[in-house]
Amino acid sequence: MKITVSVTIQADDDVAAVVSDVFTIKRETLEPASMGLHLDEAKDLLAAVQEKMVGEQARAALAQATTCPSCGAAHRHKDARTIVVRTLFGVLRLASPRWWRCSCTPGSTTTFSPLAQLLPERTTPELQYLEAKFAALVSYGASAELLAEVLPLGRPLHATAVRLHAQAVAQRLEDELGEEQFSFIDTCPAQRENLPRPDLPIVVGLDGGYVHSSTQRSRRDGWFEVIAGKAIPATGKASCFAYVQTYDTKPKRRLFQALQAQGMTANQQVTFLTDGGEDIRDLPLYLNAQAEHLLDWFHITMRITVMTNMARSLRPPPPAADPDLELSPEAAARLITGVREDLGRLKWFLWHGNVFRALTTVDGLIGDLEILQPDEREPGKLLAAVREFDSYLRANAERIPNYGERHRAGEAISTAFTESTVNQVISKRMVKRVRLFWSDSGAGPPACDAAV
Repeated sequence: MKITVSVTIQADDDVAAVVSDVFTIKRETLEPASMGLHLDEAKDLLAAVQEKMVGEQARAALAQATTCPSCGAAHRHKDARTIVVRTLFGVLRLASPRWWRCSCTPGSTTTFSPLAQLLPERTTPELQYLEAKFAALVSYGASAELLAEVLPLGRPLHATAVRLHAQAVAQRLEDELGEEQFSFIDTCPAQRENLPRPDLPIVVGLDGGYVHSSTQRSRRDGWFEVIAGKAIPATGKASCFAYVQTYDTKPKRRLFQALQAQGMTANQQVTFLTDGGEDIRDLPLYLNAQAEHLLDWFHITMRITVMTNMARSLRPPPPAADPDLELSPEAAARLITGVREDLGRLKWFLWHGNVFRALTTVDGLIGDLEILQPDEREPGKLLAAVREFDSYLRANAERIPNYGERHRAGEAISTAFTESTVNQVISKRMVKRVRLFWSDSGAGPPACDAAV
């Protein structure tokens, strides 16, 4: 059996079509190994069709540019060159003549090349799109290998080329972002009341993850943080975004654009859930007038769990230098039991949104632990953790709701869904599967935001 694939090209309705054979294969008996097209044959077929099609397009474009658009005079030929264009289906070498510019058409140069002007980047947008998308999921080297495995690229694709193209796509996306603003609320309550009824609330979770730094000088300073987030509308597909906080100059604009892409309106309610860290706490402020900003329950209970585990190994204090200040074993045991019970009460108070009682309980814990761990120069780990938790609660007191009430109403109280985003965007891409080192710019828009 002989199979021939032909391409029919018809320039205009009144011009006869041109038929060209571009690919021929032979098959004998039907068996699994010979059924249909093989991968190599499919690559050759696509490359042949691409070469024929682009060649005709180039000839048509040159034919339209042979005369001056102003006076109609034919352009004088100077010389001919070849330009190389990389596409998904092969590397194309196109004849690109250079012509003298007509005197009635002023320009910065005396000659011009029509094809060079029509194809300035020499790489098709589809190829750049796939390179950026794969580079956002796996390493640059793996991206190059995967694309070369399934596409007739025409010549080897190197990791450096994927990286440069992904960064070019990311830079284009960066240039399309608007200017950073302190506030994106540009409507008054009266205007928002006249807007159509909005959709159900959008839930946005923000969290951070750490990746290896390419400028690492020691194990301790060899990391930097990448902030990742996920916006989940009531209906539709969730979207992810990420940025390097020490490198990105438009984080609030980036978040606002992501929410607008999810259909956020000025009168729509948005629920922001964050871990309460200083670097991320104020990011969602002034993005939406109907927004509520909540502290993630997962990070609260995680801190309390760590302190509870520390309290299990709590021991009586060492003998005091002054016998009058000596703490009896019975009193020390009561204090230790009280610390463990207060940690349980602390979690209960926070679950029900009772911040005042929670802060009072933390103050009591600090007082008890200062008796059990009196060394001010080197306080115990539990005392240091409780003091840090006290500062954490006071900084986020206004963001602590009644978690129990929200949970019973089916409303979001945790950024557990954002943890999966961190794992998807940061951990699997940069830390767990590939032990690579990243620069701030490399881990920013190209790897995180260009194709997430």
